[in-house]
Amino acid sequence: MTYTLLHHTGCSTSRKGLALLQENGIEPEVRKYMNAGEALSIDELKEIATKMGNASPREFLRDKDAKKFDIPPGMSDDDLFAAMVDNPKLIQRPIGIKDGKAVLGRPVEKLLDIT
Repeated sequence: MTYTLLHHTGCSTSRKGLALLQENGIEPEVRKYMNAGEALSIDELKEIATKMGNASPREFLRDKDAKKFDIPPGMSDDDLFAAMVDNPKLIQRPIGIKDGKAVLGRPVEKLLDIT
């Protein structure tokens, strides 16, 4: 099955994650979710949360950007998913997806957990 990497080219950790996969012989399908044409939908974000084993988007929320966008700590998951669609900078990266599983690449070595 294809390995998909949710990737942001402007993020050094995301670039390191992509390089790590490639160094290990994995050529992922790269989805640059920050680009309008490759943006994630609410349903896709919910699917990622489920594949991470937890239905909460807080598993992959960028805390420092949450502060910039005034995301309150008690925001509901549905509202948080919607905020992530509106502001993809809120999505922590990189995220690897394969075979019904997803993992946040923090640290990047975790991306190898689903290969």
